[in-house]
Amino acid sequence: MALTQVSSNKCAGGFQKVFEHDSTELKCKMKFAVYLPPKAETGKCPVMYWLSGLTCTEQNFITKAGSQLAAAEHGIIIVAPDTSPRGCDIEGENESWDFGTGAGFYVDATEDPWKTNYRMYSYVTEELPKLINANFPTDPDRTSISGHSMGGHGALICALKNPGKYKAVSAFAPICNPVQCPWGQKAFSGYLGSDRSTWEAYDATVLAASYSGPQLDILIDQGRDDQFLSASQLLPDNLIAVCSEKKIPVVFRLQPGYDHSYFFIYSFMNDHIKHHAKFLNA
Repeated sequence: MALTQVSSNKCAGGFQKVFEHDSTELKCKMKFAVYLPPKAETGKCPVMYWLSGLTCTEQNFITKAGSQLAAAEHGIIIVAPDTSPRGCDIEGENESWDFGTGAGFYVDATEDPWKTNYRMYSYVTEELPKLINANFPTDPDRTSISGHSMGGHGALICALKNPGKYKAVSAFAPICNPVQCPWGQKAFSGYLGSDRSTWEAYDATVLAASYSGPQLDILIDQGRDDQFLSASQLLPDNLIAVCSEKKIPVVFRLQPGYDHSYFFIYSFMNDHIKHHAKFLNA
């Protein structure tokens, strides 16, 4: 499991790094970003995974979200993978921005020609954590997950599908009910096929309805002026309704005036890292 360092920059007293490796799940070279807080030089730190949204790489979060100061303060390693396999030469993978490259949707594809490479769910929940724990000073028992939009969907499903694996979960403007929205329907029919019952395994609203496990504290921020909220791509109300019915603690904050961009994420990043720190450093 060899890692090649692509870049390293001193940041907030620690280091923001990017590495490349050959992924066994995705059968291609993959990059991921890792922030190592000052505390990582002397001891083991908890890890927060960040999953980005459509069209993103590992770069968007580390250059725009402003996470490093808070991560340094709370002694949290932050790992930000890419959003899909890259350079697999699959016909059609670069045809649209919301499917294929940059749009892995954090599922394990079952349909040709995607099923060999498009296994982002297993990459994020299995391969990447093993790689991180083998190469960095982590405490594997203290892990959490967060993300934005498609990545918010990813964070929620990873937490709901693996009770106890993640100590906390949060999301910015997540796709909460993908089986009911155009983005999700397009991605799931392509990756998972036409049988809609298979889609439900990757839908946070459906998963929340059958969740049984340790208490999972969810924080969700959503911009009220988000164009994708009004286009019914995100559907947070569906998830909130199920969570209140199932007594899953969720703090949902509708933030007036904010849109879907990293300007919104930057504005509330500190709150999210604080939320994670509460459970990771308990």
